[in-house]
Amino acid sequence: MISAQVLSGTSLTLGWLGYVPLLLWAASRARWVELFTDRRRQHLLFGTVFCLFALWLVRRDFDTGVSYHFIGMTAVTLLLDWPLAVLGGFMAQLGLLALGRQDLAALGVNGLLLIGLPVLITELCAIAVERAQPRNLFVYIFCSGFFPAALTVLVCLLAGLGILWLDGRFAMPEWLSDFVGYLWLMMFPEAFINGMVISALVVFCPEWLETFNRTRYLQAPWKDDEH
Repeated sequence: MISAQVLSGTSLTLGWLGYVPLLLWAASRARWVELFTDRRRQHLLFGTVFCLFALWLVRRDFDTGVSYHFIGMTAVTLLLDWPLAVLGGFMAQLGLLALGRQDLAALGVNGLLLIGLPVLITELCAIAVERAQPRNLFVYIFCSGFFPAALTVLVCLLAGLGILWLDGRFAMPEWLSDFVGYLWLMMFPEAFINGMVISALVVFCPEWLETFNRTRYLQAPWKDDEH
């Protein structure tokens, strides 16, 4: 998460210009009728927003104007599908904004980094897995849960550093060349958290996952031998 004080006016404006259309697109693609008529989905949405809000509150704030926390959007995207994941992440942002833990001016930039990019990466990986149509359950857990979460950290950090570097208002640390070593310390916990959440949902509540094909993954092994 990046503070508005280390971002230029151009980056803040472009962030809003990219984030607002994303929110409008997600709102237009969300299945509102199903959401309003299904109490279970309502509970899932608001429970997910609360979990995201609590997860993003646990963070490390640096004096330089940047903060680090786990993202968690990989599991949210697989749970709610991408339109509600984007809107749910936005609601969690509003909660942080109400507590003064996020700048209104930087809401667009942080929304693209913490919500837009993770949802995009997770959705692309989920589509690729679905096209391959694997029958192995662990392929779904790893390729849709663990791997996208780790990739999300890498892409989001590099994108954030790129924005700060282009703006030139952030003092880059001298040890930037050693940053690659720290990437593993950030990628693995994010992948572990999202992967464990997806694994637990697959085992106990597979019907909650919008991107999980129960017919294919949970098919009895002997049924394949009958064809």
